[in-house]
Amino acid sequence: MASPPASQKPILLQGHERSITQIKYNREGDLLFTVAKDPIVNVWYSVNGERLGTYNGHTGAVWCVDADWDTRHVLTGSADNSCRLWDCETGKQLALVKTSSAVRTCGFDFGGNIIMFSTDKQMGYQCFVSFFDLRDPSQIENNEPYMKIPCSDSKITSAVWGPLGDFIIAGHESGELNQFSAKSGEQLSNIKEHTKQINDIQTSRDMTMFITASKDNTAKLFDCTTLEHLKTFRTERPVNSAALSPIFDHVVLGGGQEAMDVTTTSTRIGKFEARFFHLAFEEEFGRVKGHFGPINSVAFHPDGKSYSSGGEDGYVRIHYFDPQYFEFEFEA
Repeated sequence: MASPPASQKPILLQGHERSITQIKYNREGDLLFTVAKDPIVNVWYSVNGERLGTYNGHTGAVWCVDADWDTRHVLTGSADNSCRLWDCETGKQLALVKTSSAVRTCGFDFGGNIIMFSTDKQMGYQCFVSFFDLRDPSQIENNEPYMKIPCSDSKITSAVWGPLGDFIIAGHESGELNQFSAKSGEQLSNIKEHTKQINDIQTSRDMTMFITASKDNTAKLFDCTTLEHLKTFRTERPVNSAALSPIFDHVVLGGGQEAMDVTTTSTRIGKFEARFFHLAFEEEFGRVKGHFGPINSVAFHPDGKSYSSGGEDGYVRIHYFDPQYFEFEFEA
């Protein structure tokens, strides 16, 4: 196996008191948004790890975050039974949508006008995906989404917009994947390639493909439109997050054991690794150590020259790749 692709000292972001739940770059990549099992939403300059500010208002764990296409607005979903819209620059809360249960996933469509979020199945409420058009302020004011899709079978654990905002791709607790039309709400297709819960879904830069991360110890690559299963990346432990490089045929996976299976020695020496696989060959070619607990979220910078990881240890680490990484040729 090649030496780790990123050996320069990472930039450590310390802005959370609890485990990281999701990290996300904006489209340009100058900003990195981080959320955790505390109520704080942080935004950082990715170039130097300086904290730009926080979005304050949530009262529970924050499960998801997204920024729109031109980084005007930020969307967050929380266990406090709310989804909130923020002004990216000022940090001002622009809208609050109250829900009956925790908001698990959230996202802006391609144009930034439509938001979708999914809520958990809990306390007698079933899981729903709700769609609001921000161009019609009455929808938020009256808490009346233009569409609400019930998911009675298995709750949604991860969801993303497909290309051009025509549909969303949802991953479920059961390991199923499906597409829901953002116009009619009908289920367009449904497949089951994973045997356990899907923890994360991320699209490729050009939105043609997406990668899933599952509790069944694999990550899988799919075609966004047809849901055709293209590749599988296998590990020995649950995969919490997976991301696709925007410039190379590379995949980064983050994961680790369940908290109860983690030994004290492993947490002491920071042996939790991000693992790099070649997209075409499905072969692992490098690992980067550093976290003191499982990695919960990974993301590639949009320019492909760095990646970040957020861990159960509450830290976010920004890793810039070595020059060797860009010259590295995969020997099949």
